[in-house]
Amino acid sequence: MAAEIQPKPLTRKPILLQRVEGSQEVVNMAVIVPKEEGVISVSEDRTVRVWLKRDSGQYWPSIYHAMPSPCSCMSFNPETRRLSIGLDNGTISEFILSEDYNKMTPVKNYQAHQSRVMMILFVLELEWVLSTGQDKQFAWHCSESGQRLGGYRTSAVASGLQFDVETRHVFIGDHSGQVTILKLEQENCTLVTTFRGHTGGVTALCWDPVQRMLFSGSSDHSVIMWDIGGRKGTAIELQGHNDKVQSLSYAQHTRQLISCGGDGGIVVWNMDVERQETPEWLDSDSCQKCDQPFFWNFKQMWDSKKIGLRQHHCRKCGKAVCGKCSSKRSSIPLMGFEFEVRVCDSCHEAITDEERAPTATFHDSKHNIVHVHFDETRGWLLTSGTDKVIKAWWYVPVVPAT
Repeated sequence: MAAEIQPKPLTRKPILLQRVEGSQEVVNMAVIVPKEEGVISVSEDRTVRVWLKRDSGQYWPSIYHAMPSPCSCMSFNPETRRLSIGLDNGTISEFILSEDYNKMTPVKNYQAHQSRVMMILFVLELEWVLSTGQDKQFAWHCSESGQRLGGYRTSAVASGLQFDVETRHVFIGDHSGQVTILKLEQENCTLVTTFRGHTGGVTALCWDPVQRMLFSGSSDHSVIMWDIGGRKGTAIELQGHNDKVQSLSYAQHTRQLISCGGDGGIVVWNMDVERQETPEWLDSDSCQKCDQPFFWNFKQMWDSKKIGLRQHHCRKCGKAVCGKCSSKRSSIPLMGFEFEVRVCDSCHEAITDEERAPTATFHDSKHNIVHVHFDETRGWLLTSGTDKVIKAWWYVPVVPAT
């Protein structure tokens, strides 16, 4: 179990406070109970657990409830204490937790999907329950009547789901790499647009309703920030993981994005900087620096009596270059490249030390994270993983200087 939590100084590095153990299988999701010393978790072992801090300073389950099927996801609303749990059999089960978090009362079940529920969102303002399933269906139900209000078939299984209350736009990210935006009404929906930017499937979405930015994490190890509010199609790539991005969380006050990966990495991105789009890669039959032909350019190879070279691209300017003209590497944090990437020699000379200054911090959680939850008001960061462990961290982001 865990030791008592003590206040920590302001820090950029997450400090591990405790490990919460006891689940027999993967903990698919865990959330912090606001204003309480507690955690709610759902697991592949079919259990729902509410962990509360006891007088001893340790955390023990105040609720241990077994479901009829493995628990895949959940949505908890602190105001109403309504807990919606998605199951592997396609059912969404709804409960109300008591004020002391020692009892959960069943409310209703939704037969929402034909197979595993992937994501749930409860929208208090509209009394809607939104969900995606392994059956490639997005559905929304009325939480008062339990009635299914509508559905939409996605192009692939969707594990990313976010909703904007003001515009009633729902964002769905699926395993084909596509993000779909729908406009929801009471009993119908309208397709607004679809877009792609990842080379792998979308694994997580996060929405900033103030700046109107959508963040998507992917199995291609990257995060993309989509400027939905700007209406200019701006997309900023963030490259900082060595494995697939599993979960995202956003701190609105400090404008910092937290991304967690299958490699155990926790990356905290400063989004309060003016970032730049990565350039489109240019097409060319020869190096755009030295004019040496590439290996498929037979005519120029014959005319110049030169051997064709392999094509590369500079990540800063996007030009097609040969290996000799792009022998240098550099980080370009404002373009999202926190790791060193290939750049042409002229761009390498032009990049200043200020432009190489990191805009993200990197931390090793030492477990394969499947979900992250951040309580900005208390500085609590919660990660759950495939190792059946929940880890609670103390993390207070430093407010960027203005």
